Amino acid sequence: MLAGSSLTDVSKELASSYEQSHRGVKVNFELGGSQEMTGRLDEHDAGDVLMTADEPTMDAAARYLTGPRRIVALGSMTIAVTPGNPKRILGLSDLTRPRLRVAVGAATNPAGRYARDIFRRAGLTVHWSSEEISVRGVLDRVRTGEADAGLVYITDLRSAPAAVGSVPIPAAQNVTATFPAQAIKGGNEKRARSFVDWLVSSDARKLFNKYGFATPAEGQA
Repeated sequence: MLAGSSLTDVSKELASSYEQSHRGVKVNFELGGSQEMTGRLDEHDAGDVLMTADEPTMDAAARYLTGPRRIVALGSMTIAVTPGNPKRILGLSDLTRPRLRVAVGAATNPAGRYARDIFRRAGLTVHWSSEEISVRGVLDRVRTGEADAGLVYITDLRSAPAAVGSVPIPAAQNVTATFPAQAIKGGNEKRARSFVDWLVSSDARKLFNKYGFATPAEGQA
């Protein structure tokens, strides 16, 4: 399974739960930036399922995909800051300060697109200091002190509770991040579609919720 890095923490429990209820099936997640994962779809053994952090990334890979697309999880973003928030960042407008080091995702990845959308909604021009290939790259910049702040998914903070702080983004300026999954052509398509369908089951929803994701209402996945 190819999946965006924002699904790193939940992926292990998803795999374990599915394997327990489907004997003889082994689930292996390969994780990275969503655009990195779609870049691997040309490989001979790309995998069976693609899971990304937004729908435009899936749309761009449509020729490699088959079967129904399911929205398996939802999320939103927050401002990650260094521990103790020494720069006194109180909101999005503070990210416009000229000497503040701000990390965002690259424009080619979902986290980067969401960040730019948030800045547009807030009517702000932010001059970031670095663009990362994945949202975990943004988090690492803040965690190591190479950036003062960065926009990440709220769920990503669970992986670094003591290493970063968080400043909330108002709902009116935030986004709803969507996490779709779909089977990849040329793999074991029957097995892949079964897994994609399972990702919107009550068992999978409980795991996504456990790791801080919201999940679509029944019938909307």
